[in-house]
Amino acid sequence: MPIEIITSADTPSLSPRPTQQAMLRGLALRCPACGDGHLFTSYLKVADNCPSCSEDLHHQRADDAPAYFTMFIVGHIVVAGVMYVEKAYAPELWVHALLWTPLILGLSLALLPRVKGAMIGLQWALRMHGFGGPDSADPAAIDIDPAHR
Repeated sequence: MPIEIITSADTPSLSPRPTQQAMLRGLALRCPACGDGHLFTSYLKVADNCPSCSEDLHHQRADDAPAYFTMFIVGHIVVAGVMYVEKAYAPELWVHALLWTPLILGLSLALLPRVKGAMIGLQWALRMHGFGGPDSADPAAIDIDPAHR
């Protein structure tokens, strides 16, 4: 069975989408397409469609990436803070626990939906997972001519 190679000449030309703008809109918890509609229906539940422009948002596949990026950001902020406070003041361990536990929880809960929104904006801008382009994981999106089989 010969392998068919698909080139850019075989696919329709799609206009590029502004990646930075889409990610900033997602960071602001807004639709990456229009910037007006709410991206989430609850804390982390993505709306199926934008209420303003009707853009399909159910294609998103952020998975675990937002959690990893959130841990990366919060970890760098907190570790730098812990090191500075320890070097400057050398407080007791209970002071560290009292200081850093609420900060870790607060930053994590505040950043997680924003990072997820930015990831969805990136996926939308790059036309990943069905956001305006063929999805290679979807067998129905790939039209194979039976003559090539």
